[in-house]
Amino acid sequence: MKNLFKSIVTAIAIIFSLSNQAQTKSPKLENSLLWEVSGNGLEKPSYLYGTIHMICGSDYFLSEKAKKAFESSNKLVLEINFSDPNEMSDIQKMAMGKEPLSKKLSPEQLSRLDAILKKETGMTVQQVDGFSLMTVMSLISMKSFGCTDLKFYEMEFIEQAKKRNIEVGGLETVKSQFSILENAYSNDEMIDLLNESTPEETAKLVSLYKGENVDGAYALATDLKFTSEKTKKAILDDRNKNWVKDMPEVMKKESVFFAVGAAHLGGEEGVINLLRKSGYKVKPILK
Repeated sequence: MKNLFKSIVTAIAIIFSLSNQAQTKSPKLENSLLWEVSGNGLEKPSYLYGTIHMICGSDYFLSEKAKKAFESSNKLVLEINFSDPNEMSDIQKMAMGKEPLSKKLSPEQLSRLDAILKKETGMTVQQVDGFSLMTVMSLISMKSFGCTDLKFYEMEFIEQAKKRNIEVGGLETVKSQFSILENAYSNDEMIDLLNESTPEETAKLVSLYKGENVDGAYALATDLKFTSEKTKKAILDDRNKNWVKDMPEVMKKESVFFAVGAAHLGGEEGVINLLRKSGYKVKPILK
């Protein structure tokens, strides 16, 4: 159970990545998960790396170019600083629902959720009654990978940061990320998301990720028709804008390695385009 709690927010983050992409035409990006950020008064370049958050151990990779960029950076910044004990404590608290799902959901919603759970995890809705819907999302998302040796990119980076004795920071908190999710989705939309978190969709995403195909992953997510403009704005566009407001102050001080969900890189309102609009040179590192 302890390991489950540690995995919850990173698992939920993949839901962000899979289901909420800009529906507008976006600038084409080169196939690269690693981008160098320079110019605009920076003394040293910083780096932007797109993660899939979690992946089976057999599919896990970290390219030499990414290792080199990480080694040359003085600070690691993630969406959430999982090395902070307070953040981990908040994850455990928020994994449990404010009220049982049997009270929160209608009979029809409970029936749909039960059917999805049985199909994807072999569990019943009664077994997860005390959890939040977001925790159930994470359970199904993790199961969709079809392996028991999941590796989490953020945790791997934190381990390396500890070995190098460099500071770890976060662009937002567990509380803020949970709040965004809760406010962005209706219960029906959350259950729709669970329906999309299938092994087939996850396999497509993993294949695109291993090819460093940011635009491909973006296009895959764009096919999801049930995500409203309101939801997309809340959990992608607005968050990207908030991050890009905060990033310059950190980059001025030192070379930073930012690791965020790969879906945040692409699109008109993606981090890459927003940084370019702010005057930075953002280029892919291809080798």
